Amino acid sequence: MESNIPQEWNKFYLKDVTFVNLMMRRVYNVLIVANPYDAFMLEDDGRVEEKIYNEYMELGLRYPPTFTQVSTIDEAEKVLMTTNVDLVLCMPGNADNDAFTVARDIKGRFPDIHCIVLTPFSHGITRRMQNEDLSMFDYVFCWLGNTNLILSIIKLIEDKMNIEHDIKEAGVQMILLVEDSVRFYSSILPNLYSYILVQSQRISTEALNRHSATMRMRGRPKVVLARSYEEAMELYEKYKDNTLGVISDARFPVNGEKDSDAGLKLLRAIRAQDEYVPLIMESSDSDNRQRAEAEGFRFVDKNSKKMSIDLKRIMEEHMGFGDFIFRNPVTREEIVRIHNLKELQDNIFKIPRDSMLYHISRNHMSRWLCARAIFPVSAFLKQVTWHKLQDVDAHRKIIFDAIVQYRHMKNTGVVAVFDRGKFDKYAHFARIGEGSLGGKGRGLAFLDNIIKRHPEFSQLPGVTVQIPKTVVLCTDVFDQFMEQNNLYQIALSDASDEEILAAFLKAQLPDSLIDDFFTFFEATGSPIAVRSSSLLEDAHYQPFAGIYSTYMIPWLDDKYAMLRMLAAAIKGVYASVYYRDSKAYMTATSNVIDQEKMAVILQSVVGKSYGDRYYPNMSGVLRSINYYPIGNETAEEGIASLALGLGKYIVDGGQTLRVSPYHPDQVLQTSEMETALRETQTKFYALDMKHVGEDFKVDDGFNILQLKVKDAVADNSLNYIVSTYDPYDQVIRDGLYDGGRKIVSFCGVLQQGIIPLPQLLRMSMEYGADSMRRPVEIEFACNVNADRTADFYLLQIRPIVDSKQMLDEDVASIPDSRCLLRSHRSLGHGVCEDVCDVVYVKYDDDFTAMNNPRVADDIERINRKFLADDRGYVLVGPGRWGSSDSWLGVPVKWPHISAARLIVEVALKNYRVDPSQGTHFFQNLTSFGVGYFTIDTNTGDGLFKKELLDSMEAIEETEYVRHVRFDKPLRILMDGMKQEGVCLC
Repeated sequence: MESNIPQEWNKFYLKDVTFVNLMMRRVYNVLIVANPYDAFMLEDDGRVEEKIYNEYMELGLRYPPTFTQVSTIDEAEKVLMTTNVDLVLCMPGNADNDAFTVARDIKGRFPDIHCIVLTPFSHGITRRMQNEDLSMFDYVFCWLGNTNLILSIIKLIEDKMNIEHDIKEAGVQMILLVEDSVRFYSSILPNLYSYILVQSQRISTEALNRHSATMRMRGRPKVVLARSYEEAMELYEKYKDNTLGVISDARFPVNGEKDSDAGLKLLRAIRAQDEYVPLIMESSDSDNRQRAEAEGFRFVDKNSKKMSIDLKRIMEEHMGFGDFIFRNPVTREEIVRIHNLKELQDNIFKIPRDSMLYHISRNHMSRWLCARAIFPVSAFLKQVTWHKLQDVDAHRKIIFDAIVQYRHMKNTGVVAVFDRGKFDKYAHFARIGEGSLGGKGRGLAFLDNIIKRHPEFSQLPGVTVQIPKTVVLCTDVFDQFMEQNNLYQIALSDASDEEILAAFLKAQLPDSLIDDFFTFFEATGSPIAVRSSSLLEDAHYQPFAGIYSTYMIPWLDDKYAMLRMLAAAIKGVYASVYYRDSKAYMTATSNVIDQEKMAVILQSVVGKSYGDRYYPNMSGVLRSINYYPIGNETAEEGIASLALGLGKYIVDGGQTLRVSPYHPDQVLQTSEMETALRETQTKFYALDMKHVGEDFKVDDGFNILQLKVKDAVADNSLNYIVSTYDPYDQVIRDGLYDGGRKIVSFCGVLQQGIIPLPQLLRMSMEYGADSMRRPVEIEFACNVNADRTADFYLLQIRPIVDSKQMLDEDVASIPDSRCLLRSHRSLGHGVCEDVCDVVYVKYDDDFTAMNNPRVADDIERINRKFLADDRGYVLVGPGRWGSSDSWLGVPVKWPHISAARLIVEVALKNYRVDPSQGTHFFQNLTSFGVGYFTIDTNTGDGLFKKELLDSMEAIEETEYVRHVRFDKPLRILMDGMKQEGVCLC
């Protein structure tokens, strides 16, 4: 089918429009100049302000105007001098003179204010108007006491004020009314606005939440009134690309003279330029019906008692108001009635061919979408005419694809209210309930908004960037669950975690959620992650990340079994608020447990099904700041940790691949063969799709499989993810080959450009940190496909706020006199204030590396003591710590120094080795937050007061190593951004 569709319509991008900046100019203050009687009638009998306020509220309109009433020109002038008046209404028979005289006087003094004359009609008034110059007034209306007319006048003025801007901003539509009869347009405008404002409520039903609904109503069609042929043509020429329809009288001035054929001339001129725009003639001369209909124009008889009904019917059928009705072109019978955009998407392939042809060839769908303010799709389809593409099935696909793209575009970055009628596989993010989304929920919504604000994501070749399909159960659902099941008593007790979980699992969730969950299952078609999203979680200043449970449930054909598992998972997440660790953490962070409320995120799990297990072939955590930069990395360039399988493996501290998005070719772990074999991932996590049941445990990983990397070979999930070790040639080859150990190197996506992963990571980091105005941590997962495409999902964003890493002091400004150690090449960040001990290698100018293996033995033995006493220490020595070559440094392994909180390598005068900066056990440094100082006192690069340590009494001393203890804890300060570090004594 696609081969029949020209490329321009096969691959296209819709430009989103926003309604926020529409209708920016409003009539807020109205001054009515009327005699006391009319003022009384308006105030008491007409209750104009109350009526207009009620009218605004009923229609969902905001900003109803306020009214001030005066009865003389002097009173009017005082008000106009002191108040910002937007509109003056001059009514008949006021205290000074008639409406025309008052209006002329006010307009003369205040020429920029909109001024309307309201006058009763009689032969005398009609004759007077024929001789008066009315051009200085905005409009003259016939006043018969109908307060709805005042609402219409206000809307007409607002439309006139906003039309040019709103058409340029969003492509809103214009209805051109051509009528010079004051009595008639005074009668028709209230009816016309009544239809339009009802239509604006229909427009709002396409919105995803209440705020969007209010904003969408601003996209309603604008009405513009023209009173002559020249004025009408000027307006049409200016806005012809945005004309929804034209309603014209038959007789009005042409070149200043009344012309009984003016209407036909105007409609012919417009039809010559646009074969589709609906053209309606209204006339009191019934002979004009035949002439109008002969040329294909619609006709409304002004004399008909049901004229307003006739006009409404024609507008519904031809201007796209109301429902879209697919008809049989021969019998005019209704085939299908479409109420909204999703229904059109669902039915487009079911409509009979002849009916589709009838509506396509008349541009009906584009106009209906236009009337509903779905401007991007309407504008696109307006170009796809039957003349250009005479293939009904191709039109169906183009319409379907355009709607899908539009719905995806509108869903992105918006938290919709969950609606079973709208939530499908094209929906995105919705909430159930009116409470808070919680910390993770807010983070997800924010990520979605970042994606929407940065279309650069969608321009990367072969990659889609999005968040997983998500529904959030807001905090009010949690409140209802807790109260209706009387759970607070056991939740706040000292009961064990298992007892609390058992009580929660016995409780009932609201039955109203059942159908919502079934809709969500149908829309996702994948396993579901049930994640905590508490009020305190991922908060800017108190991150509670990792405190509460996250469960995963498999996709099951038995939807009721899946429903039971989902309910159990939600209750398990709720229960985790009251587990012992959660309560302890609350106390430690000075929070009160009963202030905590839990929202729950239901989210499609990123990954693919491989038999009985489910996982993505890449998960990761991205930090926009790197406190352990090595080589030519900088702290500001950030760091990513990548792993095969579910991201829980990373959170649980598994062996990941550490890479800078700005230096994807420089991966320390794969730089040497021995390192790659020793320090890359050997296990991964996957969801067990066979584990079915409600036997949920406190451990949220009860149904997570821990597998070996080699188990993934049979899944064919390692393409572009691994390198292969060849034991015969003792070499590691990039790519997946038979035989040999598989090294998780991500070489295909990092170095070979299979997908632009480094660029994706850089963009995510940059846009995330910029939007939050602080360093951020971002979780992500990705399916890298065999066809060199990828689906990249952003899962969570949170600020990096770690109490251990809160550094308020300027480290560089601390004087040397306070320092025991100072490094200008430090790794790590934060403050450590619980270390009193220093273990250092004894050396002098005649130091030799020959004894380094013995040094390692002494340090290993001392380290064991520190581990037994649960104490930390500062370790200082010459050369490279951890070097396998003992001539370059002390050949320790990480377990031999694992109690160290700060490791220092010192360059000596006669023993100068290129510093390692901790590369020999880098993973451990970064995982445990251990600081690493490099000092070379020979070149003035840092400071080490060894003489102070030498003068202290030793706790333990060997031939090669000395251990001293300070009376008070040392203060270790590390600025990871500037790579400045000090140890104060």
